[in-house]
Amino acid sequence: MSVSSPSPHSAPPPALSAFVRGVERRGAVLAELQAGDAVLGDAALAAAMAQFRVEAESVPMAAWPARFWALLLSQPQLRNRTAVALPIDVTDRLGELGSGPRAALLLRVAAGLSEEEGAAVLGVSQPSFRLALQRALPHHEDGRADPEAWQRLREQIHRRIKTLPADRLVRLSGAREAAMRGVTGPTATSAGSPATPRRPRWLLPLLWSLFALCALALAASFIWPGSLTPWQRALGLEPGVKRVRVEALPEGDAPASRYSAETALVAHRDFELLADPQGQADARDLEFHSWFAAQQAAGVTEPTPPTDVPPADSVAPTPADAATSPETDTETSDAPT
Repeated sequence: MSVSSPSPHSAPPPALSAFVRGVERRGAVLAELQAGDAVLGDAALAAAMAQFRVEAESVPMAAWPARFWALLLSQPQLRNRTAVALPIDVTDRLGELGSGPRAALLLRVAAGLSEEEGAAVLGVSQPSFRLALQRALPHHEDGRADPEAWQRLREQIHRRIKTLPADRLVRLSGAREAAMRGVTGPTATSAGSPATPRRPRWLLPLLWSLFALCALALAASFIWPGSLTPWQRALGLEPGVKRVRVEALPEGDAPASRYSAETALVAHRDFELLADPQGQADARDLEFHSWFAAQQAAGVTEPTPPTDVPPADSVAPTPADAATSPETDTETSDAPT
């Protein structure tokens, strides 16, 4: 089954973008130390990322590291190392090694690959890779291994990876994004040199002239307020004419005139009471009906007088009532004198 290559300017898979972003710093340092020049190394890294973008979808994810580092080491910029005029750091002495041993050492230290993975990248057997790595290790003059020099070499390479300059990181990021979008050409292969856009020589004087013209027009509008500026004449304005027209709004209809009396009645919040006069009367006598219902529930057939009013039989007559009573008069007349 054939795998179609990704179309230009298509979004890369998230896993592919994450992988390339993860190896970007290590790849930049490996290419720089292999070529002896940061500009050549960054250009080789940009080209390798662009090629890897095309081939990644047809390669299993487990084989991505080996394929990426193999593409990077196969770039033409890394075939010959630029000589260092005066070696200062331990990494500057890598030029004394051959291309193969130097690549084996950088794959082990800068790329962080194991011996098996490094051998797969270079296409050699694991014993051959181990032999190349032993030749690349620092040695004393008598042939003995130099552990201190080896440790300094590792520290310097790791420090380079962690402390890349900010402007170089910006260029590498731009090259990576261009490669992931499938953009090829000068944009993707010239990551080592900063892009300096050229602008016409007449552009800056023209901008300053337009700025001065705008400033003069603004000053003229304050100095001669009665006169018209060219912009006002172009709009058809005249001196002394108000720019804002003031017109009275038409009288609006009364809100109540939009609804009929029946509609207003139906929309009333107490429509149910207004539609039931008997219900209105019952609502007004609600207290009485509540008391009467309580009497019926208690089994009282006749209303009882209030408790605060004494019965009529227990009320004693007043002296005035006794004097005017007929019974009192009869008893008085029958009594002996």
